[in-house]
Amino acid sequence: MEEKYAVNICGREELLPIIAINDSVKIAFFNLHGNVGLTEFCAGKLAERLKDCPFDVILTAESKGLQLTHCLARNLGHDYYAVARKSKKLYMRDGIQSKAQSITTKEVQTMYLSAFDVALLKNKRVAIVDDVVSTGGSLSALENLVEQAGGEVAVKATVLAEGEAARRGDIVFLAEIPLL
Repeated sequence: MEEKYAVNICGREELLPIIAINDSVKIAFFNLHGNVGLTEFCAGKLAERLKDCPFDVILTAESKGLQLTHCLARNLGHDYYAVARKSKKLYMRDGIQSKAQSITTKEVQTMYLSAFDVALLKNKRVAIVDDVVSTGGSLSALENLVEQAGGEVAVKATVLAEGEAARRGDIVFLAEIPLL
């Protein structure tokens, strides 16, 4: 039987599968992919928390934060948001990049912003949004992209803060999960 971790996200209980990421660390794996109800719920709760934060545009990393950011942008009345891609596409010749080391990825990753997304961030107050923050590696790469683009990080928001990330004090989050 698969081991699970129960997390309460603003009154909604979710059972997260526990997955070993190496010999000494396990995580409660949070996955928004394909879960429309959970994604909408979390986006609604984050929108409530961010509605009074002054920012102009949202930035997220490609993958699990993407659908969350889409719903959040819609809830907050934003027409556009920027996406840091995890592979360089042909149309991204004039973009920028930043390195990231995430707890769930063995290798160092590079995140890329297209010139279009760079223009969205230039001289703007930016909300960085992701599904989970743990070590802060991906978050740091996104912050670096904002700086390179000429924007200013106004707020960092996530659904879950994992381990020590919950004590950082610079992240808006909905619930805390431990490293196991």
